[in-house]
Parts: sequence; structure tokens; C-alpha cells
Amino acid sequence: MGLSINQNIAAVNSYRNLSNTQNDLSKSLEKLSSGFRINRAADDAAGLAISEGLRSQVGGLKVAARNAQDGISVVQTAEGALTEVHSILQRVRDLSVQAGNDSNNDKARANIKTESDSLVAELDRISKSTNFNGTKLLDGTAGTLKFQVGADGDANSQISVDLSGANVKAIANTLAGGDLTTTGTSFAIADISAVGGAFSFTTTNGGVEKTITTANLGAAGSHTSVEGLADALRQDASFAQNFSVSVTKNANGAGTGIVVTALDGGTLAAADNATAGTGLAAGVAGTSVTGGLAFDTAANAQASTKMLDAQIEKISTARANLGAYQNRFEHTIKNVNVAIENLSASESRIRDTDMASEMVSFTRAQILSQAGTAMLAQANQIPQGVLSLLR
Repeated sequence: MGLSINQNIAAVNSYRNLSNTQNDLSKSLEKLSSGFRINRAADDAAGLAISEGLRSQVGGLKVAARNAQDGISVVQTAEGALTEVHSILQRVRDLSVQAGNDSNNDKARANIKTESDSLVAELDRISKSTNFNGTKLLDGTAGTLKFQVGADGDANSQISVDLSGANVKAIANTLAGGDLTTTGTSFAIADISAVGGAFSFTTTNGGVEKTITTANLGAAGSHTSVEGLADALRQDASFAQNFSVSVTKNANGAGTGIVVTALDGGTLAAADNATAGTGLAAGVAGTSVTGGLAFDTAANAQASTKMLDAQIEKISTARANLGAYQNRFEHTIKNVNVAIENLSASESRIRDTDMASEMVSFTRAQILSQAGTAMLAQANQIPQGVLSLLR
């Protein structure tokens, strides 16, 4: 190679290598100071796209875990209130059983009704006051609450909590006889001595038809009064589990007929009896009978006990469902936390800097930078040799 001064190729070469080394050194410093292997798309375009997707999932799952915890809080709030509702219903049932004893006079039964009414009023207050963040849980307005427990926007990322079974307001209305009415059918009995045999009652409730048939309640003439027939119906197991019966009376207090009411609120569509043509004639169907607890007679107290049993069963079912929801939320949180851990590890492997490996690269670049600087200085001295030729 000739000796020239216009083009110092050695210096150009040294400068090029030094520039590359400085670039590598700068990148290593950026990775070591930020902790990320990928700081811009140019570092790893595909890796950046994948890691950003994983980062979105991890962020969404962290929020989903908090949402699931909020779901547990909602369920616990509702279930805690239902615990007291259960206690109140059990106490009212005790009063109902107490009222079923004819050792109680009218005043005693009135006192029982007073306590019962007070407890039912508390049920209504609980239904109106139990809420979570302003959302009422036990008055029937909550319906189905949806909780986002996943990172995606599909149905599999939500859990629906149905609170319709925890409608304490409806239970309070049922027991108080407020806005709930059951549909009964009245039967006029012109000749009680002509009524006998078995009875069949057909009800419809929510489009479902059901027929209940009693045992043979005795031959015609075995009932000496309408009240006796009503008592015979109450003592029949099949009838008592599904219906209540009351006696209609004339101005003189004599029984003139009966009103049969379905305990489940259904409509009594038909009634058949062997002596219906002569002794039992259907009167006006659809008679409105106000619901609610009644302790004025032993028979009404027993009917009230059955009504309370049905409400206690509803609350038991509602609490069982809420307990199942809570267990589901707890397992959801555990699953989400495992997913967060695994996805975070995946994102870290793609995006984070391996500090040990990067320190090796940094040290190498640092040494090469120092050597390149020294060699550039030496290369710049090469043209100085031309001066010795010019002397």
C-alpha cells in the first residue's frame, strides 16, 4: 500500500470499528440501565408484539383478581344478612308452633301476632337496607350481577351471580300479607249431609298443572257441619301439604261453604268430588284471599307454620347458592394468580435483560472501545511519516 495523506484508510477503518463498538456499548448501557432487552421495536420486532400481548393479559388478570375479590365481598354481604333472616324466620316459626296450641286464649294469640309482625317488619327493613356500594342485594332488584374475572371480552371471562333467590322483600310481603294474594276457589255447600268420599283438586302455577287427590274422607252424611268437613280436609296429609281451607259463614255464624287456597300461590282450576252434583257445587273461581301469617286459630297457625317452612327452605337454598358462588370465586382467584405468575414469567423471558449476559457484552464493548480509541490515535499518526520525506 502506498504512502498517502489524502485518504488515511487505516484511520477510516479504525473509526468505523470504533463507531460500531460505541453503538454496541450504548445499547448495552440502555439494556442494563432499563432492565429490558427490548426497549424499542427495532431491538426485536416480533418479541415486542408478543410481550405487549402478554403484558395486556397480565394487567387484565390482575384487575380480574380484584374483581373476583369484590364478588366475594358482595356474596359475603348478602349471605351475612341472610344469616339473620334465617334466625328471624326460625323465631317466627317457633311462635307459629306456639300459637298452634289451644291453651292460648285470644289475648295470648294477639301477643304472638304482635311479635311476629315486628319480626316480619324487620325482614322488610333488612331487605331494603342491605346493599353493596349502593346496589341493593335482597329486595329483588339486583337480579343477576355479572363479575369480570378474566382478561378477555368474552362470556368465559364473566361469572354471573343470581340473587333472585335471595328476595327477602318478597318473603316479608308473603308473611305480612302485603302485596301478595293467592288465588282460591269458593264452594257453596247447600247440604253438608250429601257431601262425602274423596276430593281431587287441580291447580295451575306458572303454566304447570298439578292434581292432588285426598283419601276417602267418609261417606255422605258422616260430616255434620261445614266446619267438620274443613277439619277432615286439613287432617288429610295430601291436602294439608298443598292447600289451606277456610269456612265461609252467614250472618248467623253458620258455615255455608269453604274456600280452598293453594299454598304455593297457584290457581285452583278444578275440583272433583263423588257427590259434587248434590252436595258440593263450585262457586266463584278466583276469589282473592289475602296471604300472610295468621295465629287466631290452631288451624291457621299450622298453615302459617307450613308457609314459614317454605320461606325457610327458600333462604336455605339461597344461602347454599351464595356459598357455592363464594367457593367458585375463591378458586377463580387462585387460578388467575397462577396465570398471572406464568404469563409474567413468559413476558420476562422475552422482554427482560439477562443482566449477567449483558454485562459480558458491555465489558467486551467497553474494552473494544478503549482499544479502538487507541488504535484510531495510532492510525492518525501514520501520515506524519510523509513529513520525513519532505525534509
